[in-house]
Amino acid sequence: MRALLLFQQLSRSAARQPLLLSNSCSYRPHLATRALASFAAARPSGGGRARARLSLAARAMASQQQFPPQQQGSQPGKEHAMDPRPEAIIKNYKSANKLKDKVALVTGGDSGIGRAVCLCFALEGATVAFTFVKGHEDKDAAETLQALRDIKSRTGARDPMAVPADLGYEDNCRRVVEEVAGAYGGRIDVLVNNAAEQYERPCITEVTEADLDRVFRTNIFSYFLVTKYTVPHMAEGGSIVNTSSVNAYKGNKTLLDYTATKGAIVAFTRALALQLADKGIRVNGVAPGPIWTPLIPASFGEEKVVQFGSEVPMKRAGQPAEVAPSYVFLASEQDSSYMSGQFLHVNGKSGM
Repeated sequence: MRALLLFQQLSRSAARQPLLLSNSCSYRPHLATRALASFAAARPSGGGRARARLSLAARAMASQQQFPPQQQGSQPGKEHAMDPRPEAIIKNYKSANKLKDKVALVTGGDSGIGRAVCLCFALEGATVAFTFVKGHEDKDAAETLQALRDIKSRTGARDPMAVPADLGYEDNCRRVVEEVAGAYGGRIDVLVNNAAEQYERPCITEVTEADLDRVFRTNIFSYFLVTKYTVPHMAEGGSIVNTSSVNAYKGNKTLLDYTATKGAIVAFTRALALQLADKGIRVNGVAPGPIWTPLIPASFGEEKVVQFGSEVPMKRAGQPAEVAPSYVFLASEQDSSYMSGQFLHVNGKSGM
């Protein structure tokens, strides 16, 4: 019990830090480190004795829960309110200029997987613009924008952009694309469709038409419409990466409408890849498993949050830092030039 209390105290302390980086691709809460003003200056905290105490606490914690009880109660979720904070990027991430001089637009890029993708893209030399929901995600967006500016000062990319928008509506999608393309010489080289929301609905009889309209607008209409306006600004060699979910492949009985949208994203990706092949634009996707993002405490009750991720063979949730490199791979011509219509499955399992 003493070890458990120590772990909880340390986790809550880590939650108050501005951004988190992981020491390796294996997430262990007791090794989370703070991100300082410059990502390059970040370093693990604590000495050998502290690490030993943390390791003991983590082992005691592992058999009881994944995360401290928490619930945000509304969407979109807020990363700055999470305990512990998600890990945004691997501390010793090795960049190789894979996206140098590219312009990337990431929807829902203020937090979670979107934030991690933005930071990885920036480290690879890209100029990054991202969307967020004004009035709800302002603090997270400000954190992400500052982190991008810190990286940009080292890579020579152009100034990043944070664009507020509700992407469930066509006019907003058009406006975002025009604003981003207009700021960067009329072109967008990489598009990441990532915005999403989900709600637990135990029975289909509880799903209203208004529920369907809202979830489908955010999760698939936005992908279709942002892409519609982005493609005219893309040249040969462009890349589109769509975020689906493991639920599209295995189903989820309490996330019926969300799962349906994620299945639609898979079909949309494969069909669009065929349509854009002649233009030299590749379209792929990532289907994450349980990843610790603001969507989790914002859509699940405390009991599910505590055990989140424990059902997969790896017995833990993944971190955004562990997913983002797969987006770099799919966006990079040098890495995935012969891939289109495909999905990468980052889900902590041995199969889909």
